[in-house]
Formats: sequence, C-alpha cells, structure tokens
Amino acid sequence: MKKSFPNPVYLGLVHGPVQNKRGEEVTTSVTNLDIHDISRSSKTFGLSRYFIITPVKAQHQLLERILGHWESEVATQYNPDRQEALGLVGLVDTVDQAKEFIKSETKLPPLVVVTGAKIENFQGDSPELWDLAQKTGRPLLILFGTGWGLAKSIVESADFRLRPIYGRSPDGYNHLSVRSAVAIYLDRLARPFN
Repeated sequence: MKKSFPNPVYLGLVHGPVQNKRGEEVTTSVTNLDIHDISRSSKTFGLSRYFIITPVKAQHQLLERILGHWESEVATQYNPDRQEALGLVGLVDTVDQAKEFIKSETKLPPLVVVTGAKIENFQGDSPELWDLAQKTGRPLLILFGTGWGLAKSIVESADFRLRPIYGRSPDGYNHLSVRSAVAIYLDRLARPFN
C-alpha cells in the first residue's frame, strides 16, 4: 500500500475569477469532463477533497444535477468507482469558502498554492513545496485555473507559486488541458512518497 501525503492535500478548480485571452477577469463554465476526470485523479492520489469554485448559481444547479445522477442506485450499479471518486467533489462560491472549509476540517489555515503556464515568478517545484508544508504542518490547497489561468489577485495572494509545466514543442506551444495539468502535478507531488 502506498503512503499518503504527510499533510492533507485539497484541490480547487477555479472558474471565477479567471482570465480570458485578453487578460480580463471572467467566469468560465463548469464542464462535465473536468468534474469526472479531476475527481478520478484526486481519488487516485489520495486528496482530501476536490473543490469546484464558481460563483454562478446556474452552474451550481448543473453540478448538483450531475452529482445527483451519480448518487442514484442505477449509477452505483453501473460504475461504483466513478461514484466513489465523485464523492470527493465539493462545490463552493469562492476560494475563501474553500479555505474556510479546510480550516474547519483541519483546524489550520491551508497553504494556498497556485500554478499555471504563464506564472513567471515561481518559488519552486514539489520538493520546495513539501519543505514548506512540513515546516508549517499546514494542509495544502492547490488551485488550478480554467480559461486562460487564475486571476492575478489569486496568484498574488497565494502562499506558494509552483513551477509551470514546460512542454517540448519547438514552436513554444504550451497549453495543456487543466485535466492533464492536474494529473501531471499530482504525480509530481506524489513521487517523493512512492
């Protein structure tokens, strides 16, 4: 059996505020693929919870309908593994609400960690993040942005900025889906404990 992370790890997929391609703050739509695939990655790597962060009430209703389907008896019989992974999903309006949930559950404020393809002033990779986490003993809340990345206000207020994932495209193309980026980062975070 694999060891779990030394500190509780939470993940947040931010739909608002994020940036569009012009750098403006916007709110993006929740997608079915992100709900399912990121919950499966979160369960696989032993995360405590996967928050979907959106202030849009219509998006809350959509997510509740999707999750409600997977709580039904038919879905349980069809794919119990999917239902188990989706049990990690939490829905909140803001990053601050996710932080409050974590603090109420762990009795400690989380270290807020951000990443993204365009983050330039990063502080390190997973070894440096784990050094900080182990020194403080605090849980981690790792935030990923949709659209064209997290809003500047979220990046600037974070406790730690993770090194971006750099591709190998000769023309500089570097635009992974958020689902792919989450899986890559979770694997990197888990490596010291495998």
